[in-house]
Amino acid sequence: MNKEFLVYLIIACVKILLVFGVVQLMIISMIWLERKIMAHMQVRLGPMRVGPHGLLQPIADGIKLLFKEDIIPQKASKLLFVLAPIMTVIPALITFAVIPFGDKVKILGHNIDLVITDINVGFLYVFAVSSLGIYGIVMAGWASNNKYSLLGGIRSSAQMISYELTLGLSLIGVVMLTESLSLVDVVNGQAKLWNILLQPLGFFIYCTSAFAEVNRCPFDLPEAESELVAGYHTEYSSMKFATFFMAEYANMITVSAIAVTFFLGGWHGPFLPPVVWFMLKLSACLFFFIWVRSTYPRLRYDQLMNFGWKFLLPLSLFNILITGFIMILKG
Repeated sequence: MNKEFLVYLIIACVKILLVFGVVQLMIISMIWLERKIMAHMQVRLGPMRVGPHGLLQPIADGIKLLFKEDIIPQKASKLLFVLAPIMTVIPALITFAVIPFGDKVKILGHNIDLVITDINVGFLYVFAVSSLGIYGIVMAGWASNNKYSLLGGIRSSAQMISYELTLGLSLIGVVMLTESLSLVDVVNGQAKLWNILLQPLGFFIYCTSAFAEVNRCPFDLPEAESELVAGYHTEYSSMKFATFFMAEYANMITVSAIAVTFFLGGWHGPFLPPVVWFMLKLSACLFFFIWVRSTYPRLRYDQLMNFGWKFLLPLSLFNILITGFIMILKG
């Protein structure tokens, strides 16, 4: 093992640990922030008792879930029952491997790219990995040996597969303009003009599909408590339930980071350091998720599916058609 390879390996490991640590910290922060922001929007106080302004509430919740009894149904498929929560959270975390969060920096004489790895098919990697989360949801419903959990898992997978189609198509216009599948090239292509100005329709389709993809209100049908008593994770308790909860926030952060990368200029911005710009844009997207949840009621399931297949899908194909037509005229 030569010295150059060893340095590369150390840098890669440090970047992985740094990104993983920041994402975990954001997940913990989002649990508190969402409750406080929604409370203020609805003229309430939110968590106040544990720590100043309830700052220690996520830690209290974590301790409570950690010490709760971990129940596995007697006739459940135990291996798949345990694997399902892991299958939902890991894809969201490893998606960050190709998302650039800053420009090159020079540390101890080494030029370091602020991205874990830049691959020329980063776009395909993102959707190949993120689509694996669906298996965790179906697996949870099936392995629970509960017909209601199974029904919740099936309808959740139908929703996620339907909206993942429009989610991917909404980004095709950006890929056409960039002429590259590398996410670093996508960000570099927005140095002068953000893609949201060139692809406003694609951004609208992406945002709408993202809400359904991460099971957030008004598309939170997988966890419709009034209908399903929590859906696919009804039989889960303790830290297995907490893992599903973490997966939702991890997916929120992931789709927000993709939105920043493809439409909002990535880390580009004046005056402030690139990483700061990336985090500010990411925070704005996460705030938008909370804002929408505080504002809109849940749709019916038939409305959800009709909206995806009869409105968003034709609209996303129309956006690709218009983008191609404009590129031909300019070329």
